[in-house]
Amino acid sequence: MKLYPLFADLAGRRVLVVGGGAVAERKAAALLEAGAAVTVGALSATGTLQAWADAGRLELRLGGFQQAWLDECWLVVAATGEPLLNRRIATLAERRRLFVNVVDDAQLCSFHVPAVIDRDPVTIAISSGGTAPVLARLLREGLESLLDPALGPLAALAARLRESIRARLPDLGARLRFYEQLFAGPVLQLLRRAQPAEAEAEAERALAGAATRSSGSVVLVGAGPGDPGLLTLRGLRALQEADVILYDRLAGAEVLALARRDAERIEVGKEAGNHHVTQERIHALLLEHAQAGRRVVRLKGGDPFVFGRGGEELERLRAHGIPYEVVPGITAAVACAAYAGVPLTHRDHAQSVRLLTAHCRGSNDSLDWPALARERQTLAVYMGVSELGTVQAQLLAHGRAPSTPFALVENGSRPQQRVVTGTLARLHELAVAHAVRAPALLILGEVAALASSLAWFGAPPIGECSEIDAPSVAVPALARRA
Repeated sequence: MKLYPLFADLAGRRVLVVGGGAVAERKAAALLEAGAAVTVGALSATGTLQAWADAGRLELRLGGFQQAWLDECWLVVAATGEPLLNRRIATLAERRRLFVNVVDDAQLCSFHVPAVIDRDPVTIAISSGGTAPVLARLLREGLESLLDPALGPLAALAARLRESIRARLPDLGARLRFYEQLFAGPVLQLLRRAQPAEAEAEAERALAGAATRSSGSVVLVGAGPGDPGLLTLRGLRALQEADVILYDRLAGAEVLALARRDAERIEVGKEAGNHHVTQERIHALLLEHAQAGRRVVRLKGGDPFVFGRGGEELERLRAHGIPYEVVPGITAAVACAAYAGVPLTHRDHAQSVRLLTAHCRGSNDSLDWPALARERQTLAVYMGVSELGTVQAQLLAHGRAPSTPFALVENGSRPQQRVVTGTLARLHELAVAHAVRAPALLILGEVAALASSLAWFGAPPIGECSEIDAPSVAVPALARRA
């Protein structure tokens, strides 16, 4: 069940709690804290519930459940401890289109009560959809220790200043930058020291000096190979601060989903034979948005400086005086090899690794094929699916052994990853037979044979693994025993 997270304003609204035991008492306490008008109905009630009723904090109705109790209610909590009665209450509430929570029966619930971290007015709710409430509680306990107690007063201060901030900083990007400084600067430190007046004065000073428009900037971010878990922390921070994101098709939807939700997203992807956005147009977009005062992220698959034309983009930005920085990413050669179980270097089999692209025939003509054909080195070939036949022919013509192992890694690090293995003599043939499609990386060299024995991610390698004489690898004693 996929739940829609919702924070409800129950102030003054009628909520019915059916049940008079300890669980019902806890439910009523939370509802009273939220300002709800609580009615508790039960055959008997705890002393605390009775005391709250005597003090006028809630209405207590003693007796068997009556359908009329549901009149004028917004929410219902069934906490009777009697499964049949709870089910009846849930059915009646459903007929009236009332949201109901049935204690210890997730299937009957139309809403769930989460584990809550309270930093009033900041509230963090954690739900397991009713399947694992203890896990939700443990997560809450872990997060409690990470969240500053001053967050509540800080949020309240921001609320008091909100209209002034909007008036003085009409530009959305400028407002966001001011809030980031407000929430991380000296104001928070003053609130930690229980000095609210000084904190408010400092916030007013910062607002008075804030520019209505700050200069824009660009961050080149390497998105890695596709697995969002491989994005760097600095890259994640840049995505969450960006006003505009120009992204490649290889950046991956999962990585893009980590960005700030209200950031403008512009696809500028390119692939072989389909440059629907030219590099010159990308340069123009970078300049346009940065010169308008926005923070721009140029999100690239892999690493911006490995066959990513990041250097060209920085040259254009520098020529126009645009501030920039670069956040490296895990390049495809490193990631695809690791996820295929192939070490790019190995003390016994490969003392060097070469990164090259076979993206077009022009690049093939400029490559040093005699040097590339030497043994005991690993070749990592980017963007080469359409040129595998040429790569194979050139390497064979310049002396690379036909028995040299290869591993073609398609969609490396993603759930749909495939690894096709074989020997150089059959490289193009096997790629065609298995319909290898971009994005795919070719790893060629003695170490590629290890894909058949060291694979750990996704489906096992396919191809002619059994025909390759894989290098021997020392296996630790612990692994052998396992």
